[in-house]
Amino acid sequence: MAQPLRVNTFKKASDIICQRFPEHLKLAAPLGLGKPHQLLNHIYQHYKSQPESRLDIFTALSLTVPAPKNDFEKRFAGPFVKRHFGEDFKNLEYVTDSLKESLPENINIYEFYFLAGQYLHRPRAQGNYISLNYTHVAQSLWKKHIHGAVQLIAKHPTKNTYSLCSNPDLTLDVAGLFRSGGKPFYMVGVVHPGMPFLESDAEVGEDFFDMIVDSPEIEKELFAIPKEAVDTASVMIGLHSSQTIQDDGTLQIGIGSLSDSLVYATILRQKENALYHHLLEGWWKDRDLLKAAEISHRDVFQKGLFGTSELVFDGFMHLHRAGVLKRLVQQKEGPPLYLNGAFFLGSKEFYQWLRDLTPEVRSGLSMTAVSKINDLYDEDEMALRRQRKNARFFNSCFGMTLLGQASSDTLMNGQVISGVGGQYNFVAMSQELPDARSILMLKSTRHTERGRTSNIVWEPGNAAIPRHLRDLVVTEYGIADLLYKTDQEVIMQLLEISDVEFQEGLLIQAQKAGKLSQRYRLPGFCSNNTPQYLE
Repeated sequence: MAQPLRVNTFKKASDIICQRFPEHLKLAAPLGLGKPHQLLNHIYQHYKSQPESRLDIFTALSLTVPAPKNDFEKRFAGPFVKRHFGEDFKNLEYVTDSLKESLPENINIYEFYFLAGQYLHRPRAQGNYISLNYTHVAQSLWKKHIHGAVQLIAKHPTKNTYSLCSNPDLTLDVAGLFRSGGKPFYMVGVVHPGMPFLESDAEVGEDFFDMIVDSPEIEKELFAIPKEAVDTASVMIGLHSSQTIQDDGTLQIGIGSLSDSLVYATILRQKENALYHHLLEGWWKDRDLLKAAEISHRDVFQKGLFGTSELVFDGFMHLHRAGVLKRLVQQKEGPPLYLNGAFFLGSKEFYQWLRDLTPEVRSGLSMTAVSKINDLYDEDEMALRRQRKNARFFNSCFGMTLLGQASSDTLMNGQVISGVGGQYNFVAMSQELPDARSILMLKSTRHTERGRTSNIVWEPGNAAIPRHLRDLVVTEYGIADLLYKTDQEVIMQLLEISDVEFQEGLLIQAQKAGKLSQRYRLPGFCSNNTPQYLE
């Protein structure tokens, strides 16, 4: 059993890696929290100073501390940034240079998922974006013949084992693919004392690594996501969406204000059920309740939910505390689970919750490879199908055509906002499971330089989800059930949850295209689809 090389400074670790690959290094780093910023910065600076050599970094979701743009912002945001992120937190230098369009010619950064809006109108980053399903990334890295990966890890306090903690998602898949295929793969783990140690598939022996960096120089804070503001439209989207969740079911949700609102409404359903019923009935009283009857679940969670989500974040902590996330699923080996995830990212409170879990509660939370979360095609596919009963897969999008095609990552002009990630996987999986539903959440309008604009449109954009996979769509104005519906029925339902300012124009476009009866008239309740009525 090979022993890893042990190093105690980032400079020495960087020197060893760069000497091993002097002419060209193709390096992978986990998405989100698992990037070792300090080591990556040393490696970046080495190749930046060696223009005759080449560095390619393959990654996603490069997190950065927000930078104030002027003196006023510095005075206002400066104290918060120091308090929230810590004074010693180091931004990724390749991100800083990418944002300034000053990345050296001999260095390329290839990402398959951007921090939302980070690289808008940055030609180099936009050009090097790789559009991939999350589950296809490992195979992509195999075909690109990368040399290795670097990742933050946690060390067990008593055993000689380590945890991939926040990011077993792609590391397990990529390392397994390379090593089983006989290709060399140089794996570097960087110990972070603040990383919560999680067992199950995330726990590996020291022989998993070629190098382990355990340095007193390590920055003390983990990157914690600041909370987004939640507006009225988000609150209503969360409220409507929460009633689609069936007890004794399975839950996947992403991050952001819509997901925060969904979690809040789900806990309200559990803890203040009478108020929850009152709120929903107040909205739906004038609407076609029969249409929502098949998807409307408003009672408390007796058996609870099982979480299976590529991203584990604060919402799952709150759902577990509220007694919602409690359905236990037996695995082939090991203890039963209430939550199975691929990577985690969240607040300081969330990280502390993970660190403080009792052994019994921690044993029910498993971090594993993304291939086991986002797909059904594991070695025991039938077991996964049984576990994911009554599944509800929640994702956000920013555009929807009247025929049910969704835009989630790329604007009409080709500018990439974020990435496909695992969204397509979960939408497609919902069609594979007999009692599952996919729920796409979006705000019906947005504000642009031209004023208020509809997010429900006739002309298609750059689709992340094709219309043949259309299912449930939720805006602040209600729920459209598009599964197995005709084109005309889809158009009618989406018109009914669009904003009143744009309904007539959309209706005319659909009728001109010959997809909607000339006799169709919008129901009277659609006149209430206004921000003022929501307030």
